Amino acid sequence: MTLDVVRSGCRPRNLFIGVALVLVIALTGLPAIAAEKSGTNPEGVGLQAASWLATIPYGAMKVAFALTGGIVGGLTWAVTGGNMSVAKAVWTPSMTGDYVLQPQHLTGEKPIHFVGGLSDKTKS
Repeated sequence: MTLDVVRSGCRPRNLFIGVALVLVIALTGLPAIAAEKSGTNPEGVGLQAASWLATIPYGAMKVAFALTGGIVGGLTWAVTGGNMSVAKAVWTPSMTGDYVLQPQHLTGEKPIHFVGGLSDKTKS
């Protein structure tokens, strides 16, 4: 009985510590990056905050896409008898590209690459 109480009491505490740690890292790094890029420009800070907020759903979709590409690439490798060039043709586009949105992506100065490009080795 005491073991159940200890287990159930430990999980919320670990979750709280994990969330707090992520928030501290994210929030302390964000103002430093924004100040470096834009100084005291409120528009730059707003763009930085918007890009950070947009990265959350975008990054989740990109990670899901990359994981799916990793699985499909592994299956491709197995089905083709270990042909690495065919597997890399699936892995490279799905696992490369932008995982984080930057203010330049939001202003159009830099294109967003959800699907990465093929490397020179996989083209030939």
